[in-house]
Amino acid sequence: MAEPFKVLVLNQISQIGLKRLPPERYAVGKDVAAPDAILVRSADMHKLDIATSVRAIGRAGAGTNNIPVKVMSSRGVPVFNAPGANANAVKELVIAGMLLASRNLAGALAYVATLDPKDPDMEKKVEDGKKAFAGFELAHHTLGVIGLGKIGCLVADAAIKLGMNVLGFDPEITVDAAWSLPAQVKRANSVADVLKNSHFISLHVPLLDATRDLINAGNIEHMKHSAVLLNFSREGVVNEAAVVKALDGKKLGRYVCDFPSPVVNRHPLVIALPHLGASTEEAEENCAVMVADQVRDYLEHGNVQNAVNFPNVAMPRESGFRIAIANANVPNMVGQISTAMAQAGLNIHTMMNKSKGDMAYTLVDVDSSVPAATIASIAKIAGVLAVRYLPLEV
Repeated sequence: MAEPFKVLVLNQISQIGLKRLPPERYAVGKDVAAPDAILVRSADMHKLDIATSVRAIGRAGAGTNNIPVKVMSSRGVPVFNAPGANANAVKELVIAGMLLASRNLAGALAYVATLDPKDPDMEKKVEDGKKAFAGFELAHHTLGVIGLGKIGCLVADAAIKLGMNVLGFDPEITVDAAWSLPAQVKRANSVADVLKNSHFISLHVPLLDATRDLINAGNIEHMKHSAVLLNFSREGVVNEAAVVKALDGKKLGRYVCDFPSPVVNRHPLVIALPHLGASTEEAEENCAVMVADQVRDYLEHGNVQNAVNFPNVAMPRESGFRIAIANANVPNMVGQISTAMAQAGLNIHTMMNKSKGDMAYTLVDVDSSVPAATIASIAKIAGVLAVRYLPLEV
């Protein structure tokens, strides 16, 4: 029997997820040396000396900013995440954020906390004080959703059920997301279109070079003066200095976010929560299960699903002998790989090759055992980043 796969755990990962890695095939722990894979939540891996033995990294969540993805790509190591696993938790928090802002709940709670329960005039002060916290209902107001992935679609659907009008924008919406988007959502033509026509704007985009400062001093000018901006996406997609200036100048009604910072904290028109988006037991379990399954499928069978730096490649086993190759997306790679196999007298049963940006990935099932010399020969091909031989356990 082959040596068990070793998995290093950097954070507290749900046991329900870790149980997806059977103990007879996996050694899992926080002190594992020379790991085959790493499971992580929020730990910053940028300064971590990541062992050369690592073949995969699994992030039990959606964002991968805490992982050196480019470095891992150069090693041919996929970085998996769990998109959508925490979607319901984030959706509920967005709805809570809208209610906090529209009904002035944060201020009302703070006011009640100042009242002395022993004060005989407490009831009168409650009645007198509540006038300062009168709000408005969500129904019939327009919610603009920027980013229509799993979370954005769930937020749109929940808002519609609350009687709101919904305007959505996503220039790179996937086919699956388009199918799940409620028919009542009106499609916007641009970010500016959403900002001009919405009372609430909710952001659901990843933090990339293209989305950094997506909301900035220039386009905040398009927003309604009473608008509420909600950011449960990533801190960097909003220029906080521009938001504070707009709040101070009464060009923006409220800012609700999941990212307290020195710039926004304690501002009277900011409601900042302590990064609670995925902080539910259900979301943590869903993320852990999803990413553990993905890492296991990759280690055992070479299949790739939901890797931020690799294409999705999944191929049913039609042979007991499989080779998995990660390589730079350059011409003639498949030809060179096929030639190396032909020279070894190997018959290719099935092959699948896909690319994503600069990365390409190939799975090959052959009809007979693969000599170690052939694996070494493929590894020497210029542009090959990683190659693994994955025979089925008998």
